[in-house]
Amino acid sequence: MVSGGFRLDFLLETARLARSTYYYQLKQLDGVDKDKEIKTEIQGIDNEHKGNYGYRRIHLELRNRGFVVNHKKVQRLMRILGLTARIRRKRKYSSYQGEIGKKAENLIQRQFEASRPMEKCYTDVTEFAIPNSTQKLYLSPVLDGFNSEIIAYHLSTSPNLEQVKSMLEQAFTEKYYENTILHSD
Repeated sequence: MVSGGFRLDFLLETARLARSTYYYQLKQLDGVDKDKEIKTEIQGIDNEHKGNYGYRRIHLELRNRGFVVNHKKVQRLMRILGLTARIRRKRKYSSYQGEIGKKAENLIQRQFEASRPMEKCYTDVTEFAIPNSTQKLYLSPVLDGFNSEIIAYHLSTSPNLEQVKSMLEQAFTEKYYENTILHSD
């Protein structure tokens, strides 16, 4: 008789449950937690590192502390304990360091057409990725606003002041370019 006044074999037959399954589950409820020591260690590591460690790093930390346990078991126990690593947002690289030096006023005012050659010139530095390589190239051209002709350009492996100086020396060799407006972003 089970609590409630019903016979066990009647209840098992009604539930379509095998007797061995019933006793197995009953034993599991009364049994000791064999992973208790590992669980407390996992919680300790998680608290120690303020929730920043995921299952991989916790697994390595457990190995360093002398526990021999599979990484999948660590992952499963962390799921049971409700522990998840805090995901850090990836930030895109930006070389902008704020306002440096004085900024020239915008003389062009979005009027890009020129009435004579070398009245308005435009420049910028463009980055190109080389296929099948980690290296990058930087192109710095000077464009005439009158006929969209490229007057000079310089190709370099790094975008630095030397590249810009070299390009400007190449473009403005003559003295009569005194009233030329050079526009850059």
